[in-house]
Amino acid sequence: MSPLRSSEWFQGDDEVAVLHRVAVRAAGLVLDPSEARPVIGIANSASDLNPCNLPLTALASVVADGVRAAGGIPMVFGVMSLGEDLMKPSAMLYRNLLSIEVEEYLRSYPLDGVVLLANCDKSVPGAIMGAVSADLPTLVVTAGARPVAEFKGRRVGTGTDLWRAWDDHRSGVISDEEWNAFEACLACGVGSCNTMGTASSMAIVTELLGLALPGSATIPADDPARAASARAAGERIVAMVSDDVRPSAILDDRAFRNAVVGLHAVGGSTNVVLHLLAIAGRTGASLTLDDVGRLGRGVPVVADVEPSGTYLIQEFDEAGGVPALVRELAACFELDAPTASGRTWQEESADAWSTGPAILGRAVPLASDGAFAVLRGSLAPGGALLKTSAASGELFSHRGPALVFRSYAEMRERIDDPALPVTADTVLVLSGAGPVAVPGMPEWGQIPIPTRLAAEGVRDMVRITDARMSGTSYGTCVLHVAPEAGVGGPLALVEDGDPIVLDVAAGTLDLDVADAELARRRAAWTPPVSPHLRGWPALYQKHVTQADLGCDLDFLRGTTAQERRFVPPVIGRS
Repeated sequence: MSPLRSSEWFQGDDEVAVLHRVAVRAAGLVLDPSEARPVIGIANSASDLNPCNLPLTALASVVADGVRAAGGIPMVFGVMSLGEDLMKPSAMLYRNLLSIEVEEYLRSYPLDGVVLLANCDKSVPGAIMGAVSADLPTLVVTAGARPVAEFKGRRVGTGTDLWRAWDDHRSGVISDEEWNAFEACLACGVGSCNTMGTASSMAIVTELLGLALPGSATIPADDPARAASARAAGERIVAMVSDDVRPSAILDDRAFRNAVVGLHAVGGSTNVVLHLLAIAGRTGASLTLDDVGRLGRGVPVVADVEPSGTYLIQEFDEAGGVPALVRELAACFELDAPTASGRTWQEESADAWSTGPAILGRAVPLASDGAFAVLRGSLAPGGALLKTSAASGELFSHRGPALVFRSYAEMRERIDDPALPVTADTVLVLSGAGPVAVPGMPEWGQIPIPTRLAAEGVRDMVRITDARMSGTSYGTCVLHVAPEAGVGGPLALVEDGDPIVLDVAAGTLDLDVADAELARRRAAWTPPVSPHLRGWPALYQKHVTQADLGCDLDFLRGTTAQERRFVPPVIGRS
């Protein structure tokens, strides 16, 4: 066993070591200076403001019990809770701030390893980004999906069915009374969205990366197995400290390739692409946006879960979860990659078997060539992303006139106007909603179908934006257009009536406007003036990268080993 990092604080008989041992007595810990035991941080992001993360309150003590059982010393500390439901303009604005908080906790306190307790969309990747930057032994424990509600005798998936019901309500299919009843049924308990939203997608990817115990990602919040898995994580992290198993030894290119393949196979959230690019940017891995498209070729989408499919994440777990997915698609994964258990995916998936309808056989998938298309062209020279598994195939080759909204507020104000000049062939464009412009790149990308068209039965249109989309959303929505309009990307130059050409098979997204005309528009364009002059939003706008690099802050990325170096603290009297 390597010397413990915490020993630099607690070992010895000088006044500094005594001061440190006295400090932890307040938490009921009496440390023997002659005995070194691993100190495990438990980073708890539970909050009353975030229903997705509320189950973590109980799980923190369960993880701590596991740490003690394995001979370690648990130390629970709170970190920022990122909840997409209530944080405005978006929890994405604060993902990088959480990463800084976690990294600096691990840098400055006497911790030998960490268990990250997170669940909602941005809390999992934000915590991971900080922990991999610190590179102490790390495990992630998520809280699982909330229970399933029923409406009019049908199971309701969080988010996905909300968007469908909203379209029905706007078009008169659902009455005001039914809409109110639907709202009441959605309050079905704590935990993350029970569809293949960002939370479930990110938990699955975390397991595939080797940062969560195999089989743990999709256990529902109300399943007793969730607590058992949390205790096992507490025990395992002590062993990882003893064996000096750090993220840098796990997160190699194989891990990221497996994560991308798995994201395609489950028809996961487009948000996770941003998070994987950001995590890779912290580790020096070679993952790029184009790799996300390339790695999906030939990968069957076998998770029959909303919004791409029919079932909910509970059924995916019942069908065997991630180990069963890996076994079903063994030829697509690199099975020699390590898992968080210390065994390889070959070993972990050997005894797994799909036992339910939510994991389809590879011969009968929802789609046969991955879940995402990466698009480039004159409208998106830095790239854009389309979730093909939840889009309309008849729109994959489309040419139509643009109808442009320059802001979210303008879009919401105009979209229900019966005089809106729009047909089913129109391409709806929302610009000025990217990482710099808002800031934070909110989930505004699923632009509602104009009310007049929704009443006529139109349920999908081509929509293009520099914003994101909820993982629970669906439709032919081209997202993450880079560079964004707010920094002068081509999206800023689109005007009403401009022909836009989408060709998914060719991987292209083009604005069919003469170069001379675009040059004239660019000369007349002026950058938007930000109202943010201080604090986090101002720092974020100054340093955030574009979507093709994961929207991390430029000074947090580490493309070389020197840039990724974790500088230890100076141990002495404060």
